[in-house]
Amino acid sequence: MNEETLDVRGLLCPMPVIRTQNRVKTLAAGQRLEVVGSDPGMLSDIPAWCRINGHRLLDSRRDGGNIVVVLEVGANG
Repeated sequence: MNEETLDVRGLLCPMPVIRTQNRVKTLAAGQRLEVVGSDPGMLSDIPAWCRINGHRLLDSRRDGGNIVVVLEVGANG
């Protein structure tokens, strides 16, 4: 599966969601995007954004000092 990575470390809300939204617009349905950041709000903000916009949340976790969220782009991109 084709997976892209987006580094949003050092950015605070709402920028991780905005950058995620902008990247998703460049991807095809079914592609995966791993978002790596440092803002703990990503653990709730990006999953909520996925639900609203029809994307599938595959994983969200803390990984050391990073927050990692993996999503699959929905049909409506």
